[in-house]
Amino acid sequence: MLLKVLKSKLHRARITETRLHYPGSIEIDSALMEAAGILSYESVLVANLNNGSRLETYAVPGEAGSGAVVILGAAAQLAKPGDIVIIMAFGLCTPEEAAAIKPKVVVLDEKNDIVKP
Repeated sequence: MLLKVLKSKLHRARITETRLHYPGSIEIDSALMEAAGILSYESVLVANLNNGSRLETYAVPGEAGSGAVVILGAAAQLAKPGDIVIIMAFGLCTPEEAAAIKPKVVVLDEKNDIVKP
């Protein structure tokens, strides 16, 4: 049996922009993606602390150092600039592997700068 476990997350990211008319995804500063170990086009779960919504989409890299966290497509209806979100990536592993996993947690400040890598 395989278990779905948290492998990494960007904690308290701020939405910088939303773009409704876009094919859909979340654009994330590529330096933040690298810090958290989130790969291009990897599936992510986004939990919005401001309104309680959760959405599953995929991550696309944005300009490194930009601090961009942009909700694209229909999911733009679920967030607005300034909303605080948690962006989580999961992996599949055996129960034995799961026992040894320590998720990578990257904490961000109000400008999406890394506070705790």
